[in-house]
Amino acid sequence: MRTRALGPRGAEIEVSALGLGTLSMSGGYGVEDPATCEATVRRALDLGVTFIDTADFYAGGEGERQLGRALGTRRDEAVICVKTGIRPNPEGGMMLDGSPEYLRSTCDSSLRRLGTDHIDLYCLGWVDPQVPVEESVGALAELVTAGKVRGLMLSEVSPATLRRAHAVHPIAAVATEYSLWQRHVEGEILAAQRQLGVPLIAYSPLGRGFFTGTVRSLDEVDEGDWRHNFPRFAPGNIERNLVLLKRLEAVAERLGVPMSRLAIAWVLAQGEDIVALAGTKFPGHLEDNAAAVSLELGPAELAELSECFPASEVAGARYAPQIEELLDV
Repeated sequence: MRTRALGPRGAEIEVSALGLGTLSMSGGYGVEDPATCEATVRRALDLGVTFIDTADFYAGGEGERQLGRALGTRRDEAVICVKTGIRPNPEGGMMLDGSPEYLRSTCDSSLRRLGTDHIDLYCLGWVDPQVPVEESVGALAELVTAGKVRGLMLSEVSPATLRRAHAVHPIAAVATEYSLWQRHVEGEILAAQRQLGVPLIAYSPLGRGFFTGTVRSLDEVDEGDWRHNFPRFAPGNIERNLVLLKRLEAVAERLGVPMSRLAIAWVLAQGEDIVALAGTKFPGHLEDNAAAVSLELGPAELAELSECFPASEVAGARYAPQIEELLDV
């Protein structure tokens, strides 16, 4: 397993080039089996996949408890990333909360649920527009000083916000969606991160499972599956996107490689400062994802893959309007 270094020189945190996302283990992508999910976490460690991502708002904290149980005595083999700053809204749904008071209190709760004395990477899930990012990062920096957190991350931030945050405390990495069909980071966002020496955690490199070729209609996923809320899977859009998928299928067939493996390998090939964060709840899927790390693609193959999903042809926004308006980018 190849590795990446996150954080400032002298305080780097080494992580695997492939990360394991755990949203699907908390019901985000349909019904889950706890025993299988925990086996997937342990299989990740066996394969050298050390970067494991969770959030304090996954299943009301149960996601952290499950991860803690799965790691057990192997806690020190993992680099745990916890997203925070999103909590239940008293009026229904979820809301952003980047207030220093909330960030301090929720850290202690996460430590208890995980059964650990520190969080390796603490990530401000999305920036709260009601709280200056300097205040949120300042509170998170206090947790680093206290020894509760090793490094800080941000998610879905603009170059300007990143620079403001980085001036308060070094940001170890920024998590942003990046895949064959979502390329908005290319250009100003990734350029700003590289100027500051901040690596990219590329989440959803498999297009929320679309590049596995297993979802041809929302009728094929569970009723509670989050993909019912993503426009690209909606009727009218998914049919158009499946036409584009045929291009990826053709490349995969010619090379004799699963589409999912090609999609992850393409993301990793975009830079040594990129970690591909792919979620799964099955050991077999994890093994296939891990194989992508050692897949070498030539310039012609990478260029061909890049052309499979032109931005002008991808149907549907990546998030519903009420979610997109919360993004800082």
